Amino acid sequence: MRYLQTFNRRLRQIREAGQLSCGDVAEMCGVDEARVVTWESTDARQRAWPGVTELLDFCLKTETPLEDLLDLDDAGDTGQLELPGLAFSQGDDLSTALKELEREISRIQLSEEEVELLRRFRKTSGENRRMILQILGK
Repeated sequence: MRYLQTFNRRLRQIREAGQLSCGDVAEMCGVDEARVVTWESTDARQRAWPGVTELLDFCLKTETPLEDLLDLDDAGDTGQLELPGLAFSQGDDLSTALKELEREISRIQLSEEEVELLRRFRKTSGENRRMILQILGK
């Protein structure tokens, strides 16, 4: 999994640059906070990686290009990226796989209103973000 060698560091950098907690990322990806912590683990024996759904959720909801998280330059000589668990169909029918991928992307696509709320939330002060989260019960 050469393309994931620096994933943990890249995820942490992107998360911290966006002033997001592990809990924020967990909520975006629909997983437990402890799982996000394993994604960022510096100890390779304790490290885990997100599934394709979680990876797409994070990228779309934070407007982060996939290549910012993965080592795509080192994907190998084939020029193809292979992600663990990226099996969209039982057969080799590419059109079926693409339709399933489109459905998955549309499922996690943010509405314009959600994008605007996220943009405003990121631009506000840390104190305001804490107040908003407190109001939301987080």
